[in-house]
This record gives sequence, C-alpha cells and structure tokens, in this order.
Amino acid sequence: MRHFIQIFLSITVLLSTAHIALAEPAQHDLGHIDELRINPNLQLSEVLEKTYARHPRQAGIKSLDSVVSARKLVASAILPTAPSVTLFHQNDTLGSGRGEREWQADLELPIWLPKQRDNRLKVADASKSSVSASRESFKLQVAGQLREALWDIAMNDNLLELADNQLTLANQLQMDVEKRHQAGEMAKTDVMFAQQETLRAEKEKLRAEAEVMHARHRYYLLTGLRELPANFEEKQSLLENYDQSPIWLEAQSKVGLADSERALAQVESSENLQVSLNMRSIKGGFDNLPNESVGVRLRIPFGSEARAAPLKAAAEVGFGNALSEQESLKLALEAAMHESEHNLSVSRAELKLASKQFDIAKESARLAQKSFQLGESDLVSLLRVQAQTFGAERAFATRKIQLQWDIARYNQTVGVLP
Repeated sequence: MRHFIQIFLSITVLLSTAHIALAEPAQHDLGHIDELRINPNLQLSEVLEKTYARHPRQAGIKSLDSVVSARKLVASAILPTAPSVTLFHQNDTLGSGRGEREWQADLELPIWLPKQRDNRLKVADASKSSVSASRESFKLQVAGQLREALWDIAMNDNLLELADNQLTLANQLQMDVEKRHQAGEMAKTDVMFAQQETLRAEKEKLRAEAEVMHARHRYYLLTGLRELPANFEEKQSLLENYDQSPIWLEAQSKVGLADSERALAQVESSENLQVSLNMRSIKGGFDNLPNESVGVRLRIPFGSEARAAPLKAAAEVGFGNALSEQESLKLALEAAMHESEHNLSVSRAELKLASKQFDIAKESARLAQKSFQLGESDLVSLLRVQAQTFGAERAFATRKIQLQWDIARYNQTVGVLP
C-alpha cells in the first residue's frame, strides 16, 4: 500500500511540474518597465504641490474665482441694477403740420432696497470663503490620492522583495536537492518537489513584479513624476476629530453661502423703486419759442410675488441641498473616523503578534534546515516549515507597512496635509 502511494505521489508531482513548466516559461517579458528613481531631496509636501498643480480639476477650481469677482462687483456697484436713458420726440409733420415739436430725455435710476447692498456684500464674502474652502478641500482630496498611491507602491515593493527572497531560497534548495539526488541521497520525487516549489516562487515573483509596475504607473499618472521621496512616513496627528478638516469646513461654508443667498432672495423679492429725471422741450404750433422744463417721476412696482416666488424657491432648494450634503458628509466622516481609529489599534496589535510569530518561524526554519541537512527530516517537512516562515515574514512586513498606511489614512480623515 505504501509503495502504491509513493508511485501515485510521484505521478501527481510529475504531472503538476509538467503543467507549470508549460504554463510558466523560464524567461518573462513584462512588456514595459515603469522606473521610479528615489530622490532623497524630494519632500512629500513638494510632491503634493506638483500633483495639486497638474490635477485635471484645477481648471474648474480656478474658474470659481470669476464667480467671486462678479458677485463682489455687483455688491460694490453704485446702483442695484443698470440705469437707463429714454429719448422721446413727437411732432405734427404727418398731422396738422403747424410746426409743433416736443423733445424729452429721461434718466431712470433704480434705488437700493433696505439691506439689499449689505446682503449682497455678505453673499460676496460668503462666496469668497466658500471658494477658498473648496480649494483647500480639493487639495486634501489630492493628498489622499497621493497617500494611497505612495503606500500602494510601498506595499507592492515589499511583496516583490519577499517574492524575490523566496525565489532565491527556492533555487538554492533545488540545487541542493539535485546534488543530493545525484549522490544517491534523495529520490527523484524530491527533485520534482523542489522544482515545483521553484516554479511556484517564480510565478509569485512575476505577479508581484506586475503589481509593482501597475502601482508605479498609477503614481506617474497622478503626479507626472518619475521619482519618489525617500521617506514619506507620517507622524500621527494629535487631532481627535474632523472638525478642522478642510472637507468639513467646505461643507459648512456652502451652508453659510446658501443661507446668505436665501436672505438676499428675501430682500430682493420686491422690485427696486425707479426714480426718473427728465428734461422736456416743447415748441407749440405757430410758436417759435420753445418751452423747456425739468421733471421727476417715481415708479413704485406692485404685485411682485409672482416674480419673487421662483427666486425664493430656488434659494430654499439651494439651502436645503447644502444642509443635506453637510449631514451626509457628517455621517461619512463619522464612519471614516471610527474606521481609521479602529484600524490603527488593530494594526498595532497585529504587528506585535506578527513580530512574535515571525521570531518563532525564523527559529523553526533554522532548525528545520539543520534537520534536513542532517537527514533527520524529509523535504516535504522542510517545505512546510519554509511556507510557514514565508507566511509569517509576509504578515510581519505587511503589518509594518499597513500601520504606516493607517496613520496616513488617519491624518487624511482628520484633515492634516502631509
């Protein structure tokens, strides 16, 4: 029975090895290489400024300044609306033909409503504050994208380094097994086991290289740079909530702007009074001397509710939408704050456990390697211990990077720029 199992395992390993050998060629062509140079003089804040300056949304952010300028111009104007001039002439050339002539020029001047100018100034100031808050919020969002891109590269670089170390060890083990097989100390099945482990490690490295290339390319598309800062680790912020986050401040500024616009709509629900100054010159029939005079006219509009209702409704909708967006953002930030705090505590605890596991795994691997060299254990046992060691090493290295990544995410949540 034991002999039958040995034959069955040999056939299975041979077929698996043949399949992997056909699926994974010895030489791999990745098709492209995304090189990123480490620049020790490059600061993370510099990368952020360059990324922020080239972001596709930059044009939209800059265009908001024109809105602020327009509102400031309207609020600072001498008159609430544009004045107008009316010219009037009448004669009897096509009528009685007695030489009657009349000329009149009217200058219409709108009058400010009570508190209209003050409310327009408040809207202009609120608009300026809102644009400034939007610019800071956008910069924080870019910082979040940059943080994710950098730590994604760090994580994948680490996985590639682990995969490369694993492949190196697998190659060394395969050469050792092949030598011992040639010396008659090990069976052919052990050689195939070692070859299979080498091919598996090679495949893992190939995948890791591909992920590194993807991460680097995403960083290049975001920043436009072919270089990385040597150090982008961050200290955890002392802030404990998101009250100072530019994203939250932007939402509050939008509510303030909408409230100012609503107050202005209430004031401008009535039309402005119009004062007209006119000069009239009349020349009667058979009279060569003109009669000149100056007059004043006051226009008082009534029934403005039909005109004002859509303006008030639009202002109320804008205020309601701003409040809804603020409350939705509050829920999202509350969830992000809880997750960032919890992830930090979990990562710190996991790092301690992973460190202990890795220490035990290294000692276990050392003893297993020694036992294998002395012929006290078989190859399968050694590979099992090595797999556990690689898993422990991967967990330990990943936890170290994940902790720094979680710190960066915490800083992002509370609104701290790198």
